[in-house]
Amino acid sequence: MMTDSSAEQHSAVLPADVPDGVSCKHGLKIQDHLHIKKEEEELWESLEEKQETDITAVTVKTEEEEEEAQCFLLHWRQSEENIKEEPATCSSAKLMKVEPNGDISEGPEAANTCTQPDSDGEETDCSDTEDSEDWREPLSQSEAQSEHMDMSCESFQTSEMNTKTFYGARPRTLLALVPENPQDSDGDLSDDDPTDDPDYLPTPADDSGDTSFDSMDEEPIASTSSSPEPPSKKRRKGKNSLKTVSLAELEDEPGPKSTSGTKTGTKKGARRPWRYEDIEAFQVPGSSFNPPDAIKTPFQYFKTLFTDEMIAHISQHTNFYSAQELGYPIRTSSQEIERFLSMLLFMGVFNFPAIDDYWHHESRFSVIADTMPRRRFKLLRRFIHFNDNQQCDGSPDRFYKIRPLFDMLRQQCLLIPSTYQHSVDEVMVAYKGTRAGSLRQYIANKPDKWGFKLFCRASSSGIIHDLLLYQGASTFFNITLTEQEEALGLGAKLVTTLCKTIPLPRLSVVFCDNYFTSFDLIQNLHGNLGLRCIGTVRANRMGGATLKTDKELMKEGRGAFDYRSTEGVIAVKWVDNKCVNLLSNACGIAPVSSVKRWSKEANTKIAVPCPSLIPAYNQHMGGIDLSDMLVHLYKTPVKSRRWYFPLFGYILDLCISNAWLIYKRDCSLLNIKPQPLKRFRLAVAHTLAQVDKLPSKVGRPSSSSPPHMPSQKKSNTPRPSQPQPDVRYDNCGHLPLHFDKRGRCNLCPKGVSRWKCQKCNVFLCLNANQGCFTTYHQKTKCHCFCDPASYSRHAGSLLLLMTNGN
Repeated sequence: MMTDSSAEQHSAVLPADVPDGVSCKHGLKIQDHLHIKKEEEELWESLEEKQETDITAVTVKTEEEEEEAQCFLLHWRQSEENIKEEPATCSSAKLMKVEPNGDISEGPEAANTCTQPDSDGEETDCSDTEDSEDWREPLSQSEAQSEHMDMSCESFQTSEMNTKTFYGARPRTLLALVPENPQDSDGDLSDDDPTDDPDYLPTPADDSGDTSFDSMDEEPIASTSSSPEPPSKKRRKGKNSLKTVSLAELEDEPGPKSTSGTKTGTKKGARRPWRYEDIEAFQVPGSSFNPPDAIKTPFQYFKTLFTDEMIAHISQHTNFYSAQELGYPIRTSSQEIERFLSMLLFMGVFNFPAIDDYWHHESRFSVIADTMPRRRFKLLRRFIHFNDNQQCDGSPDRFYKIRPLFDMLRQQCLLIPSTYQHSVDEVMVAYKGTRAGSLRQYIANKPDKWGFKLFCRASSSGIIHDLLLYQGASTFFNITLTEQEEALGLGAKLVTTLCKTIPLPRLSVVFCDNYFTSFDLIQNLHGNLGLRCIGTVRANRMGGATLKTDKELMKEGRGAFDYRSTEGVIAVKWVDNKCVNLLSNACGIAPVSSVKRWSKEANTKIAVPCPSLIPAYNQHMGGIDLSDMLVHLYKTPVKSRRWYFPLFGYILDLCISNAWLIYKRDCSLLNIKPQPLKRFRLAVAHTLAQVDKLPSKVGRPSSSSPPHMPSQKKSNTPRPSQPQPDVRYDNCGHLPLHFDKRGRCNLCPKGVSRWKCQKCNVFLCLNANQGCFTTYHQKTKCHCFCDPASYSRHAGSLLLLMTNGN
């Protein structure tokens, strides 16, 4: 029997209208059912009141959970109605009865007992077993509640279970944040859960505001400590909760900082506010150069780039390398290297199928054959060298064999005054061999598809001011880059490196193609160097600009364009034959101009409208292409087994093209008509072969030469070519030779002489009355001497010339 207190507790919850002894099929009395139901309703009411007073945390149920709860409630009501309708049920458990006075009586065991009313209204025992005297212990409240929950779940599963609810994945939703003040905007709140951040440390204020619970079955545990901070609870996966926070807490809470400019950071293009606005055009100052006092000779322009230091360097390392290979040096000199260079320059203009053809008797070319014997030329070509191989072992520089010559040339190119418009592009030096390994690159859209890749910076006139050899991952081995520059792509790093040597970057604009241009490059150049940039760009490097699609613009017709701008950078898409994307922070759309393009429909050129940055790009981007075209016009033959020899030929041709462009600019400043590139190159070659050198052949012509056969018709003899000024005034090797046949003096208009300068190959007066031979080789402007006294004053100069020649 139970105690009085427990009996009073049970009698307090027993309804008066329920008959005694009525039980369910599991042996649980109807009074217990109602008692358990009433406790659950009280629990739900207490929880709802708690949520109304403190709404800091509630459970957000998914649709499946809501549907499951409604089904459970429906079955509960159906089971309650069935219990009220059925006066008796079958049960296999013991029967318990709560008396009105509070005592609980225990009934006998009825495993298969069925109490049903008969026709007279009295209960009839339908059990197939006899009454037993055994009595069991009454069920406690928790055991009855668990049996009731098992019965309800069993009834729900048998009626509503399907494959979706059985095999379906557990629904998971994110944490939703609700502002504590309803007037706060939801857009100002962050959707980041601080518990997901591994570096997040909860504060007492944050913990005190979170009163979410994990399960309704768990009862709150009273804290015995005086601290108001509740115990920490593990975060359950898939638990849906609604948390209210204040805006002040979010502003005070330190969030994770995103590193801009890194590849692993968040893409900035998706968050930039691109607007339909134009940018202000940057006014590039006009280039002004001081006119020279006089035009220099082609040889002097060439020597400003290919200096005497470079020639001496080649001579020194050629002797050193030949001594390493042969055991003795070939004893070359700077004068011989200059003759060797002159022969290469001649070969670039007069191209023969083979090197030996220049000396062959059937195709002999005297300009080259008389400069140096064939064997000596081949010996120099075999052992010419530019660096010490023994000091370059283990060096990260893969171009170490030619690097010193490139560095000296680069220093000279940086000294050339430049315009404020620069272009950056790549150059291919042709090489089809396999000895260079991976240094040989392939570019399909270049005239020379196979070769070495160089990146150059040039002005709009075509003058190369800076260059960089590409050798893969170790290209920047000798260049110091910042962390921000290291995070850039290859093209952006190349442009940044080449633009660091611009003298006045804040007044300059650089142009580059889509291989280099990106949104990060433009911002980096302007932020670090103050340099502005215009360039074509690929669609995935535009910084997230939302422009019209190619299909939409093509429908609008040729000349249509769309643009967006942000942070001082404008993105433009323009339709020509196809859509072209550009980025710029130097100029934008206005003023809209036009370009001439060929139209198939009209069979003529038409004006196509375009933004202002299109003509600027077309005008100043072609500097590298112009230089590359000039180099290929008269290219030095450099076919060799040594892979670095084509690079040496490119250095020689680049010096000629740069020198000619500087000479052409000086001529325009003085309003003088310049000579063409071929004549300029030949003048440099002639001067290199003769300046500061003795003539190759000394003495009178051989008497074994065939006699001159006079022709019936008198022909005009061609005027002898004038020597180069550097050769004429070098005071070296100018010896007079006497000829039987007279010739017209090259200095005085009416003079006739039998004396000829051996080096200059011109007739000059040399007698007691006239001293044109001496005057011709001096820079004084006296053409003839008619008196013996004048001749005697210059006799000493003639003697000096003959002495230096001997």
